[in-house]
Amino acid sequence: MTRSDLVAELAERFGQLTHRDTEFAVKTILDAMSDALARGHRIEIRGFGSFSINRRPPRMGRNPRSGEPVLIPEKLVPHFKPGKALREAVDANVPVAPEPAELGAN
Repeated sequence: MTRSDLVAELAERFGQLTHRDTEFAVKTILDAMSDALARGHRIEIRGFGSFSINRRPPRMGRNPRSGEPVLIPEKLVPHFKPGKALREAVDANVPVAPEPAELGAN
């Protein structure tokens, strides 16, 4: 689902809202969540999940072209942990994936 899909779904469910109002509401929510994470705050939405910031320590990598070592600096990255209700809902609706042999792969 994309942002525009979400806007269309909400506009369809709530007929009293215009498409523009729905788009503004979705943008406002996502901007508020982004700002909170940028400030280092944790976001918890009961029944859905939580967003937090994880620290990736600095490490040594290598330049694939020359092979020389390169220092990769520390990074702060967003992390999502699904809530129990979301995990159970997804698990209940997951179709069994066919084996690669069934797909005609060699």
